[in-house]
Amino acid sequence: MAEATESEAEQRLSGEIRRIIDESRQSQALHNRKLKELVSLHRSSPPDLFFEAFVGALAPLFDFPRRTISAERAVRFAASFASIVDGSGSGAVDTEISFLELFLRLLLSGACSAHRPARFRSCQIISEIIIRLPDDAEVSDEVWDDVIEGMKVRVGDKIPGIRVFAVRALARFADDESDIVDLFLEALPREQNPDVRKTIILSLPPSSATLEAIVEATLDVSGLVRRASYCVLVSKFPLQALRSSASIASRGGEGVLSSIKHRTTLLKRGLKDRSSPVAKECVRMLKEEWLTKCCGGDPVALLKFFDVETYESIGEAVLETLLNDGVVHIQESQSIREYISSENTSEAESTPTVQLISPEAALYWKVVCKHLHAEAQAKGTDAATTTGTEAALYASEASDKNDLLEGVLPGSVSDYVALVKAHLSAGPNYHFVSRQLLLLGTLLDFSDSTNRKTASAFLRDLLLVPPESETDELGNEISVGDGLTLGGDREWAQAMSELAKKVHASTGEFEEVLTGIIEDRARPCRERTANFTEWMHCLSLIGFLLENIDGLWMLRGKTIGASELLNSLLLPAAKQTAMDVQRAAVRYLGLFGILEKRPSSELVRQLYQSFIKGSPPVCAMACKALLDLVTWHGPNELNKAIGLNSEVTKTSFGLVDTSDYGEDACIDVLDLLYSGFSRDKSELGTEDDVEENIVAVLGEGFAKLLLLSENCPSFPVELRPVILSKLITLYFSEESEELQRLRQCLSVFFEHFPALSYDNKRSVSCAFIPVMRSMWPGMFGNIGGSSVVVSKLRKRAALAARFMIQMMQTPLLSKDNEEHSGDGLDCREEGLAICIAVEVASCQERTAAAKAYISALCKMLIILQFKASEQKAIKCLRGMINVLICRVYSDRDVVRDLTKMSTVLKTLDECPTEDIPDEEVIALLEKLGIQGGIQWDNNVVPPTPVPPSAKAPPSRARLRRRRHSSEDGDSGTNNGGTSNLDAPSTNQVPVTPSLTSMRSQRASKTAALTKIAAKTAFRSLDSDDDLDAQSGLIDEDS
Repeated sequence: MAEATESEAEQRLSGEIRRIIDESRQSQALHNRKLKELVSLHRSSPPDLFFEAFVGALAPLFDFPRRTISAERAVRFAASFASIVDGSGSGAVDTEISFLELFLRLLLSGACSAHRPARFRSCQIISEIIIRLPDDAEVSDEVWDDVIEGMKVRVGDKIPGIRVFAVRALARFADDESDIVDLFLEALPREQNPDVRKTIILSLPPSSATLEAIVEATLDVSGLVRRASYCVLVSKFPLQALRSSASIASRGGEGVLSSIKHRTTLLKRGLKDRSSPVAKECVRMLKEEWLTKCCGGDPVALLKFFDVETYESIGEAVLETLLNDGVVHIQESQSIREYISSENTSEAESTPTVQLISPEAALYWKVVCKHLHAEAQAKGTDAATTTGTEAALYASEASDKNDLLEGVLPGSVSDYVALVKAHLSAGPNYHFVSRQLLLLGTLLDFSDSTNRKTASAFLRDLLLVPPESETDELGNEISVGDGLTLGGDREWAQAMSELAKKVHASTGEFEEVLTGIIEDRARPCRERTANFTEWMHCLSLIGFLLENIDGLWMLRGKTIGASELLNSLLLPAAKQTAMDVQRAAVRYLGLFGILEKRPSSELVRQLYQSFIKGSPPVCAMACKALLDLVTWHGPNELNKAIGLNSEVTKTSFGLVDTSDYGEDACIDVLDLLYSGFSRDKSELGTEDDVEENIVAVLGEGFAKLLLLSENCPSFPVELRPVILSKLITLYFSEESEELQRLRQCLSVFFEHFPALSYDNKRSVSCAFIPVMRSMWPGMFGNIGGSSVVVSKLRKRAALAARFMIQMMQTPLLSKDNEEHSGDGLDCREEGLAICIAVEVASCQERTAAAKAYISALCKMLIILQFKASEQKAIKCLRGMINVLICRVYSDRDVVRDLTKMSTVLKTLDECPTEDIPDEEVIALLEKLGIQGGIQWDNNVVPPTPVPPSAKAPPSRARLRRRRHSSEDGDSGTNNGGTSNLDAPSTNQVPVTPSLTSMRSQRASKTAALTKIAAKTAFRSLDSDDDLDAQSGLIDEDS
């Protein structure tokens, strides 16, 4: 009776617990009330019975793999109960603690189960318990150690959901356990599931080590991970913390620099993110955390965290975002006039006192004024395009914006000029502020003649300022800055041009004023009495003029004409001894040639001479100029300029020895440029100055030519594969490893070039074999080397081959090009496959390099994909497959893959029993540029493999008897008797040599009958003598 009563109590307790858990599945709102019921039931029940009943009630969850709402509620309810039970009612604290420990140990055993649902639910409940467990919970250290170690193992589980809950469980211990952080940082780069990466990012504690990982996660492919990164940065890394953490990680001023880079990197990525939630999270971080909490709503104070002088675009993006969101409000009392105060000594004379502006304030006012101007223009446009009350409303808003803009800008042009002059006189530290003020001047009103005269005189003073120069160690004068643009800074020249065009807005006024200044500065240059500074100043003014006009026709009737600029200034400057003068002159010669309708003969010949005989910087600049002219005018126009016949179609590049040509060199411009790839390294430029490296300039220029070649009818189509081969070889060579700009440029080029048209794919297909021949070591005139070097070169060539196949498989960007593809087999993968097969069949060398070359080509052939519509190409490949197998018969993996490929081709062949006629094969090869066809035998079959040994493994007794007999034979030989040598076993049969033609039917029949007879004889032989006889028989047959 006692056992029955106890059984009834257990059933009643289990039923109550199941009822409570089932009711908790219905709604989250019932959990608090059901937790009280379960706690009360726990206090009134024996601990052992309650634990068994509780676990039994949860058992169905461990067999249910789906994450339904009801199951998730039950899991959270069980975790909540395990985390709040404290036994305060019964006074047996140890009992309750033992319950939690027992439950955790049970879950740990489930986490190690081979059953996936059991592991998943165990890790899920453990993570929920750890998240809900209070800080003062009394759990033994041994249990926590087991939990941590168990969850560390589950971080590497193959199920992503289990990894997520394992990371969540370990997140609470990450602050105290450095090995957990190391585990997270180690697992993050190789994790493939975005949910797991997101959980890891959210679990990382704030530190200098985790900051780098979080910043890198803002480039993750998943928008969820990127958004989680910004959430962590908002909650764990305030704006001041970014500076302090970097300072802890590094020392001295390097910490602040690193911190600035972190902040600018985060904003550059976040504000332009393609995912709207990520961009919104970045804007929230910028507005709510950085601007409001850290900077008190002051945008100028916020800009001080970004080093706007270095990261100007980031500062502009920040201000534009804040202005568009309406966070920054311009008060009427705030304006640039605060920095200008006039001391009126009399009515006629006033001396403005200027307070210097900080770089952050200068950028702020420039962006604010441009924003107000753009809003006023937009409202005015809306008012002009609408009618009635809406138009009046828009006009009123535009008027308000204009009034606010006028209140912010300086009160007069003279005040503005005084403000800019004060910052120019303050030295180079205020160069950035001066440039911002120049851009701000484009918003002023210069319609009044007095204002225009004041601004014009100010601009003339700026244009007459000579460029800065210094003397190097050898006593040569060198320019400060880029040595090309006005003021030595392209951004400064751009600001000058915008202000000058606004002041001199009348037709022809800008050119008239500028040519007058050039005429004045060019007088010593014409008289050949100018020094270095005067030459550089004159050339910078000429470049400023050429960059801001649309054509040389705009100089007609001006103070100085186009022909005078060319013959009196640019050409003589290109022959000066100073390298900087030559470089600037060559730069503007190229710009002058672009503005011409047709390039002049003198200009082209001077660029030729600068390219052939100039120093590396001058040669690189001449190379850029020639490439620009070829792109703009076409190669035929440049050849006509030097007297070459352009009617002959160019099919290849000619060899050019630049040392044999004088001033009247008559060389095809493409031949001349292509010869730059083969120049000596001493002529290519220094490694430090990558921009002046001729190879880098040629690589970028020819890549641009290929992209624009379809728009240039005079560019020879036959040269596209040759140029492409050179670019691919250059991209995979050791020479380009230090030319990072070139590699980045070519990477973008290779991504877009095959996706533009089928003609570009044709160029890739034609370039495949030449690239492989030029890169493969030990063949085609290429040097070899040690085994390590050869292996490295072969891997590089194979990588280039795979890269070209990926280019062939790149889909077209526009489907319109597919309609014009025609019947071009040479632009498809089937044509490339035939070219590779012909190359393999034509290779007659038997060296190790040749065998590796053939094997690599066959591996590339297997990667290609074929379409059933190309029946002729498929039949042609089927006819060549046996030849390919015979060529690589020693490589079993390649043979196996080729056999699979043969099966695929047979499946794609609509009429597998019909052969393609020889005439169609020859016509097919001629379309691919293979003249004369190729000779191969369709009846060639791969050699017959050695048959497996039919002899069963000998027993130990036979082995002992054979060993004794062999010892007797050896002793007989030593005694001078006859030598009885055992016949070799079947395992020692030599490999059958490769066959070059099919065996006759008679020979095949004889071989088959001999093998059958050998197997029959083997079954009838039991003695050792018979075994020896059979071994000899098999040797004879084989």
